[in-house]
Amino acid sequence: MDNKSLPLLLLDNSSMMSVLNEGEFKCYNLKFYDAKHIIEIHGDDVLKCFANMDIETVIYDYLGIPKKDYQYKKIRNMRPGQDAIVFKLYITPSESQPVIAADDGVEAKKIQNVYVYCQYLTRLA
Repeated sequence: MDNKSLPLLLLDNSSMMSVLNEGEFKCYNLKFYDAKHIIEIHGDDVLKCFANMDIETVIYDYLGIPKKDYQYKKIRNMRPGQDAIVFKLYITPSESQPVIAADDGVEAKKIQNVYVYCQYLTRLA
């Protein structure tokens, strides 16, 4: 199979661990605009390998990628030459816990900080 015909995989923390079953991989951090560019280059040749709506919010709202219904597929092994973008969530407790009041009088308290970063993963062999 030609490497050009391998779809780009979109992974999250847990699906990344699933695809690292066998083979040699190279992984490095990726800037958001680079992640957006890579996804745009692949067009519709992208598989979504997670079901986390928070990750989808990151892809569409924060990276500015037009919303698409990428095909979902559970992947166990990447093929040699295949690439993936991993969206990793990093959650920390909030050091400050302000209470905010909504217009209707309901209170909400900040309890955690949510961060996301991207990594580019390639299976070498």
